[in-house]
This record gives sequence, C-alpha cells and structure tokens, in this order.
Amino acid sequence: MSTQEGLQGEVMPSFMGGVPKPSSILKNQRFVLFILLVALVVFFSLKNSQFFAVAEFQSLLIDFSALILIAIAETFVITTGGIDLAVGTTGALAGVVAAHMMQPMVTSHNNQALILLFGTLVAMLVGAIVGAVAALLITVFNLVPFVATLVTYSAGAGLALVFSGGAPVGFNPEASTWSTTGIWIFSWPVMIVIGLVAILGLVLHLTRYGRYNFAIGSNQFAARVAGINVRRHVSSVYVLSGVLAGLTGMFLYIRAGSGSPIAGVTNSANLEAIAAVVIGGVSLVGGVGRLSGVILGAAILTVVSDGLIFINVPPTWIQVVIAGLIALAAVIQTLRRGQRRTT
Repeated sequence: MSTQEGLQGEVMPSFMGGVPKPSSILKNQRFVLFILLVALVVFFSLKNSQFFAVAEFQSLLIDFSALILIAIAETFVITTGGIDLAVGTTGALAGVVAAHMMQPMVTSHNNQALILLFGTLVAMLVGAIVGAVAALLITVFNLVPFVATLVTYSAGAGLALVFSGGAPVGFNPEASTWSTTGIWIFSWPVMIVIGLVAILGLVLHLTRYGRYNFAIGSNQFAARVAGINVRRHVSSVYVLSGVLAGLTGMFLYIRAGSGSPIAGVTNSANLEAIAAVVIGGVSLVGGVGRLSGVILGAAILTVVSDGLIFINVPPTWIQVVIAGLIALAAVIQTLRRGQRRTT
C-alpha cells in the first residue's frame, strides 16, 4: 500500500468514460454495503411487517447510536494501525461511575438537564483516563496495542463490577424519557450522536489530524520522517477512543435510567465495534478506511441483530452471525489487497 493511498483513506474505483461498468460499481464496497442494508430491511419487513413500523425504527436508531460511537472510536484507533479491545468495558465503567456521581443530584431532584450534563462530563473523564492508561502502556512501555488494551479491558470490567457490586447503579426514570422524546423518530440523544458522527467524520477526512491518522497507519516510519509526532498523536487517539466509549456508557445510562456494570460485556460491544469497522472496509493493518463505510457497517449489524430477534431467532445465534460477517469482510479485504498488488 502506498502512502498516498493511506492519506486518501481508501482507494476508490476509477471509472473510464461517462458510464461506470457494473463490475466497477461492485468494487465500491460502500455501494455494496448500502444495497445489502436495503435488502436486509426489506427481508425482515417481509418476515414481519412490524419491522418497518415507526416504533421499530426508533429502537433501531437507539441501538445504532450506541454502537456507532464505539465503532468510530475503533476507526480512529485502527486507522493508525492499532486496536482498542476496551471500548465496551470502558463504557460500562464510565456509566457506573457517572451513575454513582449523579445519584445524590437525582435524590435531591436537581434539574434533569444539569444532572445529565454533569454525568456526561464525568463519563468522558473516566473514558479519557482509561484511554490515557492504554496510551501510556503503548507509547512509554512499548506494549503492543492488543496487550495494552487487553489490560484496560480486564481492569475496566473488574472495576465496573467492584464499584457497582455487580448490580445496576442508581435509578433515574426521568433520564430514560430522554431516549424516547425528540423529533419524529429521532430522540434527543440520537440527534446528539448524529451531530457527533458528522463532526468526527469531518475531523477524520478533512483535517490535518485525520491525515496524520492515515499517514501513521500507512507507514509509521515515513510519518516520523515527515515530522509527525507519532507518539503524541497515537496517545491522543487512544484518549479520544476512551472519551467516545465514556459517552457510550452515558448513552446507555440515559436509555436504561441506571448504570450497568455489564453493559459493555454481555452485549459484546467490543466485538460489534470491531465488526462494524471491518465490515465498513477499514483495513485492520491501518491506513485505509472511510467513516461512511463504518456507518453502513454499524447500520447493517444493528439491523441484523434487531431483525433476528424480531423474527424469533434465539439471541445466542446473533454472535455467530456477527462472527461470520467479520470473517467474510476480512476475506474480502485480503482479496482486494491481493488484487491491488497484482495490478
């Protein structure tokens, strides 16, 4: 892979002439993902007409919003050539700590918006601390990202259970109403997440920070030679990943009205985030990817997960399906890289 390919984020198919060939269109992974997403919605709607109802789309958007935040966190990390295994447990830990900190304000019947704003700041801080620990292990102690984030994964899961006693923390029914009120099918938290996704997409693809991401993922040595402070940038990426994971924990708190110590573990959030990134076409070796593909990947996973439950498929099969999607996407990536080398 060339450095130029990395800086662009993804090698797009070139169309000769005015009308693209069907084979060229099919090489555009995002186009294929969009067609697959539409086909899945149609399939589940035919299996159960209620799947196309407004209430179900509201539920899909809530599930999608919880996933896309940690999927974007993984995107920033993976495009630098790293990985973050702790996004799920970081979210669980942040949600539990934020719930503890908010509970006195809830008991005192403070303004709900003020309570949730305070909890959001706490959750972001917890996430940033976890991300900073991972960054320290990687950049100072030279641990590989897999091992470093495995440490923070285990620590986050353990601390979430310690701080909560293994049970949901706090009870704030007013918070959960925020996840069901808004404009049409878009609740207030969902609209905030959509705004964050748009901002982070601009950062990744249209700013120097994003270009540094792809440059480091393409060739870390060349990035250093070009004057990029690789250690500082990689550290900032893991802190950003932690912050987004913390926001996810807060999102789940608002949805449930309490902080759950297993929100990022039993739901296999880490696996689903990585799956969305891989399905979306982001290279696991770094340097290549588009956030639009990750959005489509997260949407496909959400539709598949909710759709299978909607047609009464046992939930235990969902992880099997997700694993199959990861394997298929990884094989396609390998084949595409092989084709580029031969051409």
